[in-house]
Amino acid sequence: MPTNTVLSRSIAIDAAPAKVFAFVADPRNLPLWAPGAVKTVEPDGDLWIFHNADSERRINVCTSSEHGTVDLLAADDPTSGVFTRVIPNGDGAEYQFTLFFPDGTPEDVVTAQSDVIDEELATVRTHCENQ
Repeated sequence: MPTNTVLSRSIAIDAAPAKVFAFVADPRNLPLWAPGAVKTVEPDGDLWIFHNADSERRINVCTSSEHGTVDLLAADDPTSGVFTRVIPNGDGAEYQFTLFFPDGTPEDVVTAQSDVIDEELATVRTHCENQ
């Protein structure tokens, strides 16, 4: 049984876990920290519509403050999306981010996305530490 390529990153943030969770759990903040993926967002009942330059996607934003999870899942496929978690790290937080790529995704695509995610996580850290 083949497995998908997985890209996982985490970043330490000098801010309370509740503050980091509140920021990343609000889909309206995505254009602030992931502008390449999401230009604008709008609610659509229990779902959200994420717009970027090329398309729009209906996303189910699944959050659990108790567990620190914020998952952004395709409305038509709950196994497809981004899985994230905010966990305590000393006096601050650790923000973990996992993305699965379909089997056979070229390595250069994964590498390019890795660079983008590193920038996005740095933006989350900057925003949470400075607000």
